[in-house]
Amino acid sequence: MSEFSTNLNFAMTRALARELDAIAARSDFLVSNPLAMEGRPGAGQLPRYLFEGPHGGGDHIRIGIFAGIHGDERAGSSALVRLAEKLARNPELAEGYHLYLYPVCNPQGFDSGQRCSITGKDLNREFWKDSSEPEVILLEREIQKNAFHGLISLHSDDTSSGLYGFVRGAVLTRSLLEPALSAAAQFLARNESSVIDGFSAQNGIISECYDGILTSPPKLANSPFEIIFETPQHAPVEPQMDAFVVAILTILAEYRKFIAFAADL
Repeated sequence: MSEFSTNLNFAMTRALARELDAIAARSDFLVSNPLAMEGRPGAGQLPRYLFEGPHGGGDHIRIGIFAGIHGDERAGSSALVRLAEKLARNPELAEGYHLYLYPVCNPQGFDSGQRCSITGKDLNREFWKDSSEPEVILLEREIQKNAFHGLISLHSDDTSSGLYGFVRGAVLTRSLLEPALSAAAQFLARNESSVIDGFSAQNGIISECYDGILTSPPKLANSPFEIIFETPQHAPVEPQMDAFVVAILTILAEYRKFIAFAADL
Protein backbone atom coordinates (compact mmCIF):
# COMPACT_ATOMS: atom_id res chain seq x y z
CA MET A 1 0.00 0.00 0.00
CA SER A 2 1.37 3.43 -0.90
CA GLU A 3 1.41 6.36 1.52
CA PHE A 4 -1.71 8.04 0.18
CA SER A 5 -4.22 9.88 2.32
CA THR A 6 -7.70 8.41 1.84
CA ASN A 7 -9.18 11.87 2.45
CA LEU A 8 -7.93 13.57 -0.69
CA ASN A 9 -10.06 16.49 -1.83
CA PHE A 10 -8.86 16.22 -5.44
CA ALA A 11 -7.89 19.90 -5.35
CA MET A 12 -5.45 19.75 -8.26
CA THR A 13 -7.70 17.59 -10.42
CA ARG A 14 -10.63 19.90 -9.74
CA ALA A 15 -8.56 23.00 -10.48
CA LEU A 16 -7.51 21.58 -13.84
CA ALA A 17 -11.10 20.54 -14.58
CA ARG A 18 -12.29 24.06 -13.77
CA GLU A 19 -9.91 25.43 -16.40
CA LEU A 20 -11.28 23.02 -18.99
CA ASP A 21 -14.87 23.68 -17.90
CA ALA A 22 -14.31 27.41 -18.42
CA ILE A 23 -13.07 26.72 -21.96
CA ALA A 24 -16.06 24.46 -22.61
CA ALA A 25 -18.45 27.17 -21.38
CA ARG A 26 -17.33 29.54 -24.11
CA SER A 27 -16.83 26.98 -26.87
CA ASP A 28 -19.43 25.39 -29.15
CA PHE A 29 -17.13 22.41 -29.69
CA LEU A 30 -15.89 21.29 -26.24
CA VAL A 31 -18.12 19.36 -23.83
CA SER A 32 -17.35 18.11 -20.31
CA ASN A 33 -18.61 14.61 -19.53
CA PRO A 34 -16.68 13.18 -16.53
CA LEU A 35 -16.63 9.50 -15.62
CA ALA A 36 -17.85 8.52 -12.15
CA MET A 37 -15.20 6.77 -10.09
CA GLU A 38 -16.27 3.78 -8.02
CA GLY A 39 -14.36 1.47 -5.73
CA ARG A 40 -11.96 4.09 -4.37
CA PRO A 41 -11.99 5.84 -0.98
CA GLY A 42 -13.34 9.30 -1.67
CA ALA A 43 -14.32 8.16 -5.18
CA GLY A 44 -14.43 11.43 -7.15
CA GLN A 45 -14.48 11.68 -10.93
CA LEU A 46 -12.16 10.96 -13.79
CA PRO A 47 -12.30 14.02 -16.07
CA ARG A 48 -13.31 13.45 -19.69
CA TYR A 49 -13.85 16.06 -22.41
CA LEU A 50 -15.04 15.68 -25.97
CA PHE A 51 -13.98 18.15 -28.64
CA GLU A 52 -16.19 17.71 -31.69
CA GLY A 53 -14.40 19.38 -34.57
CA PRO A 54 -16.22 20.87 -37.55
CA HIS A 55 -17.59 18.28 -39.95
CA GLY A 56 -14.99 17.27 -42.49
CA GLY A 57 -17.13 15.59 -45.13
CA GLY A 58 -16.91 11.97 -43.97
CA ASP A 59 -17.37 10.12 -40.71
CA HIS A 60 -15.65 11.72 -37.76
CA ILE A 61 -12.28 10.27 -36.78
CA ARG A 62 -12.20 9.27 -33.11
CA ILE A 63 -8.94 9.86 -31.25
CA GLY A 64 -8.37 9.23 -27.54
CA ILE A 65 -5.73 11.41 -25.86
CA PHE A 66 -4.63 10.37 -22.38
CA ALA A 67 -2.49 12.13 -19.75
CA GLY A 68 -1.79 11.81 -16.05
CA ILE A 69 -1.81 8.01 -15.86
CA HIS A 70 1.32 8.58 -13.76
CA GLY A 71 0.38 11.12 -11.14
CA ASP A 72 3.81 12.75 -10.99
CA GLU A 73 3.84 13.53 -14.73
CA ARG A 74 1.73 16.67 -14.81
CA ALA A 75 3.01 18.46 -17.90
CA GLY A 76 0.84 16.34 -20.21
CA SER A 77 -2.28 17.13 -18.20
CA SER A 78 -1.60 20.87 -18.38
CA ALA A 79 -0.82 20.50 -22.09
CA LEU A 80 -4.35 19.21 -22.72
CA VAL A 81 -5.71 22.42 -21.20
CA ARG A 82 -3.50 24.41 -23.58
CA LEU A 83 -4.61 22.18 -26.48
CA ALA A 84 -8.27 22.75 -25.63
CA GLU A 85 -7.69 26.52 -25.53
CA LYS A 86 -6.00 26.46 -28.93
CA LEU A 87 -8.72 24.30 -30.48
CA ALA A 88 -11.47 26.49 -29.02
CA ARG A 89 -9.89 29.47 -30.78
CA ASN A 90 -9.11 27.52 -33.97
CA PRO A 91 -11.63 24.66 -34.25
CA GLU A 92 -10.64 24.04 -37.87
CA LEU A 93 -7.47 22.40 -36.51
CA ALA A 94 -9.68 19.50 -35.44
CA GLU A 95 -11.87 19.43 -38.55
CA GLY A 96 -13.24 15.95 -39.08
CA TYR A 97 -12.22 14.78 -35.60
CA HIS A 98 -13.91 13.75 -32.39
CA LEU A 99 -11.18 14.14 -29.79
CA TYR A 100 -11.71 12.40 -26.47
CA LEU A 101 -9.50 14.10 -23.86
CA TYR A 102 -8.66 12.31 -20.60
CA PRO A 103 -6.41 14.85 -18.83
CA VAL A 104 -6.08 13.08 -15.46
CA CYS A 105 -6.24 9.29 -15.68
CA ASN A 106 -4.96 8.77 -12.12
CA PRO A 107 -6.70 11.46 -10.01
CA GLN A 108 -5.44 10.36 -6.61
CA GLY A 109 -1.88 9.96 -7.85
CA PHE A 110 -2.16 13.34 -9.59
CA ASP A 111 -3.33 15.10 -6.45
CA SER A 112 -0.60 13.50 -4.34
CA GLY A 113 2.13 13.94 -6.93
CA GLN A 114 2.81 10.21 -6.89
CA ARG A 115 3.35 7.93 -9.86
CA CYS A 116 1.15 5.07 -8.71
CA SER A 117 -2.46 4.61 -7.63
CA ILE A 118 -3.69 4.63 -4.05
CA THR A 119 -3.01 0.87 -3.94
CA GLY A 120 0.59 1.37 -4.98
CA LYS A 121 0.01 -0.01 -8.48
CA ASP A 122 1.57 1.45 -11.61
CA LEU A 123 -1.66 1.83 -13.61
CA ASN A 124 0.31 1.81 -16.85
CA ARG A 125 1.18 -1.85 -16.28
CA GLU A 126 -2.40 -2.97 -15.55
CA PHE A 127 -4.24 -2.80 -18.87
CA TRP A 128 -5.90 -5.87 -20.39
CA LYS A 129 -4.88 -8.05 -17.44
CA ASP A 130 -8.28 -8.27 -15.72
CA SER A 131 -7.14 -5.50 -13.38
CA SER A 132 -9.30 -4.56 -10.39
CA GLU A 133 -8.05 -0.95 -10.50
CA PRO A 134 -11.15 1.27 -11.06
CA GLU A 135 -9.28 3.75 -13.26
CA VAL A 136 -8.08 0.96 -15.53
CA ILE A 137 -11.54 -0.61 -15.73
CA LEU A 138 -13.08 2.76 -16.68
CA LEU A 139 -10.49 3.47 -19.34
CA GLU A 140 -10.67 -0.03 -20.82
CA ARG A 141 -14.44 0.42 -21.19
CA GLU A 142 -13.89 3.77 -22.89
CA ILE A 143 -11.38 2.32 -25.33
CA GLN A 144 -13.64 -0.60 -26.21
CA LYS A 145 -16.83 1.47 -26.48
CA ASN A 146 -15.40 4.24 -28.64
CA ALA A 147 -13.33 2.05 -30.97
CA PHE A 148 -10.75 4.79 -31.44
CA HIS A 149 -8.94 5.20 -34.73
CA GLY A 150 -5.91 6.33 -32.75
CA LEU A 151 -4.63 6.58 -29.18
CA ILE A 152 -2.11 9.17 -28.01
CA SER A 153 -0.62 8.93 -24.52
CA LEU A 154 1.39 11.76 -22.97
CA HIS A 155 4.24 11.01 -20.57
CA SER A 156 7.29 12.72 -19.07
CA ASP A 157 10.41 10.61 -18.48
CA ASP A 158 12.67 11.60 -15.59
CA THR A 159 15.55 9.56 -17.06
CA SER A 160 15.52 11.08 -20.55
CA SER A 161 17.43 14.09 -21.80
CA GLY A 162 15.13 14.67 -24.77
CA LEU A 163 11.94 13.89 -26.66
CA TYR A 164 11.10 10.40 -27.86
CA GLY A 165 8.13 8.15 -28.47
CA PHE A 166 6.82 4.62 -28.69
CA VAL A 167 4.84 3.37 -31.71
CA ARG A 168 2.34 0.51 -31.82
CA GLY A 169 -0.59 -0.67 -33.87
CA ALA A 170 -1.26 0.49 -37.43
CA VAL A 171 1.58 0.32 -39.96
CA LEU A 172 1.48 4.09 -40.55
CA THR A 173 2.16 4.92 -36.89
CA ARG A 174 5.88 5.56 -37.36
CA SER A 175 5.10 8.01 -40.18
CA LEU A 176 2.91 9.95 -37.74
CA LEU A 177 5.43 10.07 -34.89
CA GLU A 178 8.42 11.17 -36.97
CA PRO A 179 6.93 14.54 -38.06
CA ALA A 180 5.53 15.02 -34.53
CA LEU A 181 9.00 14.67 -33.03
CA SER A 182 10.44 16.99 -35.68
CA ALA A 183 7.80 19.64 -34.96
CA ALA A 184 8.28 19.38 -31.20
CA ALA A 185 12.06 19.74 -31.57
CA GLN A 186 11.59 23.51 -31.88
CA PHE A 187 10.92 23.46 -28.13
CA LEU A 188 13.02 20.55 -26.82
CA ALA A 189 15.79 18.43 -28.33
CA ARG A 190 15.12 14.89 -29.47
CA ASN A 191 16.72 11.99 -27.61
CA GLU A 192 19.06 10.44 -30.19
CA SER A 193 20.37 7.62 -27.97
CA SER A 194 20.40 4.11 -29.37
CA VAL A 195 18.90 2.79 -26.12
CA ILE A 196 16.12 4.71 -24.35
CA ASP A 197 14.29 3.50 -21.26
CA GLY A 198 15.90 0.10 -21.77
CA PHE A 199 14.63 -0.30 -25.35
CA SER A 200 16.42 -0.07 -28.68
CA ALA A 201 15.65 3.27 -30.31
CA GLN A 202 16.21 4.85 -33.69
CA ASN A 203 16.00 8.64 -34.00
CA GLY A 204 13.93 8.81 -30.84
CA ILE A 205 11.44 6.13 -31.94
CA ILE A 206 10.91 2.86 -30.06
CA SER A 207 8.88 -0.04 -31.47
CA GLU A 208 8.68 -2.14 -28.28
CA CYS A 209 6.64 -1.39 -25.17
CA TYR A 210 6.17 -2.50 -21.60
CA ASP A 211 3.50 -5.10 -20.93
CA GLY A 212 0.20 -3.75 -19.60
CA ILE A 213 0.45 -0.18 -20.87
CA LEU A 214 -2.60 1.85 -21.88
CA THR A 215 -3.35 0.56 -25.38
CA SER A 216 -6.22 -0.82 -27.44
CA PRO A 217 -7.35 -4.40 -26.70
CA PRO A 218 -4.97 -7.08 -27.97
CA LYS A 219 -5.62 -8.96 -31.21
CA LEU A 220 -7.87 -6.39 -32.86
CA ALA A 221 -8.63 -7.06 -36.53
CA ASN A 222 -8.01 -3.39 -37.41
CA SER A 223 -5.44 -1.89 -35.08
CA PRO A 224 -5.61 1.85 -34.42
CA PHE A 225 -2.42 3.85 -34.44
CA GLU A 226 -0.96 4.13 -30.95
CA ILE A 227 1.65 6.70 -29.99
CA ILE A 228 3.23 7.30 -26.60
CA PHE A 229 4.89 10.71 -26.68
CA GLU A 230 7.52 11.39 -24.03
CA THR A 231 9.08 14.67 -22.91
CA PRO A 232 12.10 14.97 -20.59
CA GLN A 233 10.55 15.53 -17.16
CA HIS A 234 13.40 17.65 -15.82
CA ALA A 235 13.01 20.20 -18.62
CA PRO A 236 11.00 23.36 -17.83
CA VAL A 237 7.27 22.73 -17.91
CA GLU A 238 6.41 25.37 -20.53
CA PRO A 239 8.43 23.85 -23.39
CA GLN A 240 7.16 20.41 -22.41
CA MET A 241 3.59 21.68 -22.79
CA ASP A 242 4.41 23.37 -26.10
CA ALA A 243 6.06 20.18 -27.37
CA PHE A 244 3.01 18.08 -26.45
CA VAL A 245 0.57 20.46 -28.14
CA VAL A 246 2.48 20.81 -31.40
CA ALA A 247 3.08 17.04 -31.49
CA ILE A 248 -0.64 16.30 -31.13
CA LEU A 249 -1.62 18.85 -33.76
CA THR A 250 1.01 17.46 -36.14
CA ILE A 251 -0.28 13.91 -35.66
CA LEU A 252 -3.83 15.07 -36.39
CA ALA A 253 -2.74 16.93 -39.53
CA GLU A 254 -0.68 14.00 -40.81
CA TYR A 255 -3.43 11.45 -40.13
CA ARG A 256 -5.97 13.65 -41.92
CA LYS A 257 -3.67 13.63 -44.96
CA PHE A 258 -3.49 9.85 -44.80
CA ILE A 259 -7.29 9.49 -44.62
CA ALA A 260 -7.73 11.87 -47.58
CA PHE A 261 -5.13 9.97 -49.60
CA ALA A 262 -6.75 6.62 -48.79
CA ALA A 263 -10.15 7.95 -49.84
CA ASP A 264 -8.71 8.84 -53.27
CA LEU A 265 -7.27 5.38 -53.89
